[in-house]
Amino acid sequence: MREFLQKHGLPFLLIVAAFALAALLGDVLLHGLGLSWIGRYLGIPGVLLIALSLVYSIRKRGRSAKGVSPALLRWHEGAAWLGSLLVLIHSGVHFNAVLPWLATFAMGVNVISGLVGQFLLKHAREHLQPDAATGAGLQPSLPGAMALEAISGWRRVHIPISVAFSVFALGHIFSIFLFWGWR
Repeated sequence: MREFLQKHGLPFLLIVAAFALAALLGDVLLHGLGLSWIGRYLGIPGVLLIALSLVYSIRKRGRSAKGVSPALLRWHEGAAWLGSLLVLIHSGVHFNAVLPWLATFAMGVNVISGLVGQFLLKHAREHLQPDAATGAGLQPSLPGAMALEAISGWRRVHIPISVAFSVFALGHIFSIFLFWGWR
């Protein structure tokens, strides 16, 4: 158990902490330079990056005939990560209503869920590698089967979390269009 926590738990916590620290530093930097007004607009490219990251999910679900490549998975992870970071800097600590709080919380849960999926996928790949010593192909194993089952269970949780984030984010965007003082 200790080895598992050192190999998987500690890196996971460090990545989550680095994400939170990057968002905090981005917000502090904007405020320190007197550019906090820029944060108001960082939500737009952030949401666009998150939306573009969904290309992977659409292809994964078979809605496109082109298939899914590992590069597209890396694009999904990177675009969603950067988009979420921009949205988090956008939100800063300036919550004036419940809906932005809910959207930010749901986005944070979604990012953490995505990281869990990333670690599960890495774990599954480690247990499903071809046996180089014997030259045999993929060998079914209990840890490998359990890893694939964990990924399947994770998807059943991650997709509703993503939908909840989308609903809150769209509600926030709609309320901005409705109530923002357009000139």
